[in-house]
Amino acid sequence: AAPRVLNVNVGVLGHIDSGKTALARALSTTGSTAAFDRAPQSRARGITLDLGFSCLRTALPPQLGPGPGELQFTLVDCPGHASLIRTIIGGAQIIDLMMLVIDVTKGMQTQSAECLVIGQIACQKMVVVLNKIDLLPERKRQSAIEKMTKKMQKTLENTKFCGCPIVAVAAKPGGPEAPESENPLGVSELIEVPAEEYNNKMCLNFALSLLECIVLVSRAEELPAFNVIKKVKSMQMFHTPVTYAMQGDRVGICVTQFDPKLLERGLICTPESLHTIHAAIISLKKIQYFRGALQTKAKFHITVGHETVMGRVMFFSPAPADFNEEIKENVFDFEKDYLYQEEYLSKDSNSENKENDQAGEVQLPKQQWALLEFEKPVTCPKLCLVIGSKLDTDIHANTCRLAFHGVLLQGMEDKNYTETFLPKLKVYKLKHKEGQVERVMDDYSVIGRSLFKKETNIQIFVGLKVKLSTGEDGIIDGGFGQSGKFKIRIPDGLKPDTKMLLTVASKKKSKAGKGDTAKEDEGSKNDSAQPVTISLLFKRYVFDTQKKMIQS
Repeated sequence: AAPRVLNVNVGVLGHIDSGKTALARALSTTGSTAAFDRAPQSRARGITLDLGFSCLRTALPPQLGPGPGELQFTLVDCPGHASLIRTIIGGAQIIDLMMLVIDVTKGMQTQSAECLVIGQIACQKMVVVLNKIDLLPERKRQSAIEKMTKKMQKTLENTKFCGCPIVAVAAKPGGPEAPESENPLGVSELIEVPAEEYNNKMCLNFALSLLECIVLVSRAEELPAFNVIKKVKSMQMFHTPVTYAMQGDRVGICVTQFDPKLLERGLICTPESLHTIHAAIISLKKIQYFRGALQTKAKFHITVGHETVMGRVMFFSPAPADFNEEIKENVFDFEKDYLYQEEYLSKDSNSENKENDQAGEVQLPKQQWALLEFEKPVTCPKLCLVIGSKLDTDIHANTCRLAFHGVLLQGMEDKNYTETFLPKLKVYKLKHKEGQVERVMDDYSVIGRSLFKKETNIQIFVGLKVKLSTGEDGIIDGGFGQSGKFKIRIPDGLKPDTKMLLTVASKKKSKAGKGDTAKEDEGSKNDSAQPVTISLLFKRYVFDTQKKMIQS
């Protein structure tokens, strides 16, 4: 039997010109057809334009299981140029471990920081590689490496990668033009690090996740982007024929009667196991380095798997009473009510809906969600990673373009989802209208004004509860005249103080009508009665076609 191969995908990420491709070449024992910038466009421009794949095989360490076997590291060489961030995000989603390559003479640069953010979202383990140590003068080399190591440790101390290994290398001493006979420095030490990072527990989890996805020779598989099913004739992994491939493997797949030029990057799956969706509900978190608010109705570049499309967002949170409630992970409850938000709530957001606690601090919900509406449909599995970015930001601006990340909880396959699906989503807006009491009719009713416009159909508000600023509860009874005024019934009657206040106010008004107020002095003006205000509070569900007004 062939020795078993345990595959680990290692992403090679970093700023442009930090030496990622040279490092991938120095580490690899086998290159694929898409390795080391073999594409003519990459060679012409002298930079990596797409994901490059190569592999390094070592003996399977004894702690990773009995019997002979090999540990295969598939190196995913990601571009470094800012304009290729879509490709970098796609690459980061297929890796188990990340190598962040830093030019030791420059330290962290804009895209190194962006790659670090992507790593924190998509990856559990990281190794920092300080490359180009051959450019440091030999007598100062060690102290310069130590200095940069300390700097990197400081940068990473508040991230999930705090305490990760930092290794110094020169992948291509003398630079790109140097002869091939120049041996890399520090690469053999680097090779040992990823194996150590994969302890027994991680490998067990990894092996279990592999069982979720398998491709077999002779089995029919679907290409969902084209809605076609094709039989797999043969497969190769780094020039070696194989009969099956599992999640995480990189294979070349030969299928019958299909033009490979049609598919640059996409998905292959068991027939009907993936769905094409037009909109989705996601749980999300804002990326702390993104400057500015995340506004409802704003458009973002939404990356789902290897696809990036434009999408519009609507943010919502639990109802304020449920802000502290523990939310089940990766499940969306359609039975609950949710509060519409003008923007994602964070410590620096301006939303009126934020609850304040006694200390005056902003109280934030434990979880927030967004409705994403895509400009063109995407095909993806449920619970996949979603990243929202502002990729139209100037690439020379020293700013993080990644805005939020989340998990896709519910996709909407129906093209007419606004009619068939959205009415099930109980997101409401709180509405608050204010008017004034104009005069008393009797002990149990008053006339109000300034709550509605002249043309408002007051009939739809009849029966809604209101509150007077003096404390009484009232019910809207109907319109009064043609100018938007209305009658309020006070079931428990007006308080004597309120009645007196309103009687004084209306007497002053009638005097003002007769022109007597010219004689009033400043003092009596200041004594004038405060108007009694009327508050109407109700909620309205955003996707309710009947636009019903609801009061608790």
